[in-house]
Amino acid sequence: MGIILGIDIGGSTTKIVGAKGKKYIEMLQVRAADQITSLYGAIGKFLRTYHFEPSDVESIYLTGVGASFVDEQIYSIKTVKVNEFDAIGRGALALTGLSKALVVSMGTGTAFVRTGVDGAAEHIGGTGIGGGTIIGLASQMLGKSDVDAVIALGKEGNLKNVDLTVGDILGKEVKSLPSHLTAANFGKIESMVSEPDIALGILNMVFETIGMMAVLAIKQDSLSDVILTGTLATFPQAKIVFEKFSELTGYNFIIPENAVFATAMGAIPNHQ
Repeated sequence: MGIILGIDIGGSTTKIVGAKGKKYIEMLQVRAADQITSLYGAIGKFLRTYHFEPSDVESIYLTGVGASFVDEQIYSIKTVKVNEFDAIGRGALALTGLSKALVVSMGTGTAFVRTGVDGAAEHIGGTGIGGGTIIGLASQMLGKSDVDAVIALGKEGNLKNVDLTVGDILGKEVKSLPSHLTAANFGKIESMVSEPDIALGILNMVFETIGMMAVLAIKQDSLSDVILTGTLATFPQAKIVFEKFSELTGYNFIIPENAVFATAMGAIPNHQ
């Protein structure tokens, strides 16, 4: 039995997962200037890194925004395109062992997929808020376009110098509105605000916006679990924000291991 590759060609990175039978065996990601370069670079790196030959690959399953640029069989290997929302849902459920959930796929932008209900994956909406927002704002506000640098800066930031809270407005605790809740992102910029404060403010705004949209979406449903996938799910600030959402709302926000590879994993059939 040969190796099956699941490949998620995103806007800025390509993720690739190898499987044999029902077992995932290896995974990696690469960045490149364009999707086709990224695709072939990912395959080449995967084969070299894990000592496989092209002849070891039985089939390739492509998904993600970049899949639309591919019209040929890759290296004469059977190549199949997979609906991205099906892959998002299938991969998230495979990572968590759940049978149904709201999946929030956070990449350059963010997609919301209701999956496992009636055996289907349904794209219920999305937002342009995501990794692209972080890079765009950080570039203009901090002069930094390296996401790793923004993450590192954010670890040293203090939101009290950036965000206006409910406590700032009311001056006291209200039962239904804890004082630490954000009332206005970037609503309280202090004169001595630092770059780390701004970096954390950007990250916090993006994750709070995505989290609130997820809550509003799941309130209209019978679901109780929210699975967070994609590159942004690996940011340490994401874990902090979404843990607070779980505590505040009662919904179960889950960041699974290997969340960044969820869509690539879900591109491979029969792995849920």
